[in-house]
Parts: sequence; C-alpha cells; structure tokens
Amino acid sequence: MKNWWKGLTIFLLFYTLFMGFLGKAPRLDIVNESIRNLYFHVPMWFGMTIILLVSVIYAIRYLRYRNPVDDLYAVECANAGILLGVLGLVTGMVWAQYTWGTYWHGDPKQNASAIGLLMYLAYSILRGSLKDEQQRATISSVYNIFAYAALIPLLFILPRLTASMHPGNGGNPGFNSYDLDSNMRLVFYPSIIAWTLLAWWIVTLRVRLRKLALR
Repeated sequence: MKNWWKGLTIFLLFYTLFMGFLGKAPRLDIVNESIRNLYFHVPMWFGMTIILLVSVIYAIRYLRYRNPVDDLYAVECANAGILLGVLGLVTGMVWAQYTWGTYWHGDPKQNASAIGLLMYLAYSILRGSLKDEQQRATISSVYNIFAYAALIPLLFILPRLTASMHPGNGGNPGFNSYDLDSNMRLVFYPSIIAWTLLAWWIVTLRVRLRKLALR
C-alpha cells in the first residue's frame, strides 16, 4: 500500500495521454487543435517548478543537518526538474511553430525559460567540478537556493512586464480567460499531478541507485 502513488502516477499519465490526443478540445482561433498541448507543455513546467522547490527544501535541510542523503535528494530533484524543463521547452517550441510560425520567436517567456534552464545546467557543472564531497554538497546547496530564487521572477514576473505573445504575459489573456470548455480542467489539473509524481518517481529511483553505488 505504501506504493499506491506509483499506481496513481501510471493511471494519471495514461489518462493524460488518452484525453490529450483523443478527448474533446474547444475550437479556438489560431491555436486550433494545438490547444491539446496545454495538457503537456504547461503541466511539465508546473511539475518542474514543484520538484525544484522540493530540491531547495532538501538543500536547506542539508545545510542545517549535514545529512548526505538530503544532498542526494536535492541533486536528483534538480536533475528531474531539468528533465521536465527541457521537455516543457521542447513542447513549447512545437506549439510556437504551429501558432507563431517559428520554433523560436525570441519571446521573453522563451528567453527566460532558456536562461532558467542554463542556470540549472550550471548547477550540474558546478557539482561536477568539485571533488570534495562536503564542499560540493555545501556550495551546490547554496547555489540551488539562489538559483530557485532567481528562477521564479524570471519565469513568472519579468515576462509579464514586457511585450509578449505568450498567453498570460505582456497583457495577453491566459487560456482561462477565453477558454469556455471547463472539461479541459478535468484533464489539465490531473496532468500536473501526473508529471510531478513521475518526476518524484524518477528521483526515488535515482537516489536508490546512488545509495547502492555509495555502499
């Protein structure tokens, strides 16, 4: 029974995939059928934000208790967040091709997302450049905290202050403002849970592998 959430993850992922491709979608101008990407692109970014927050929590725990296991969870949560971020960026580029006519428009939201991912790729490079385990865990934990503190305004505040084609930014309405099909919410919110749980599942597997390697 302790692994019930894994069964829930599998169910929600299949539900998201099935409804995402075969479920009803509202007929909207410009976005047309690409609105189905709302079940993938946006929830992946939500999942990334949540799992990176968990990474920060474990980084703070390490700085307080100096438990190596906390550092393992911090780094693997960051890696899972990077994975979701890359998938979110790719699905966003595909969406941009169908709605804006190009994969990379140079939109502030796109640029901010790329910068955010580069910050966390730098986090991985930083860890790899340090040989001493305690020094690596300490410095990367501090970096992790500041990276997340910079990521949130970069993704959710700064793009809203400039001209942008991205929904919900630069004065543009978000999807909820003109999407009248409430059935989409029955898929959208479960998909956020699904991608977040999948990221956590990957984290637990990676941490178990790292523990075995240490032994």
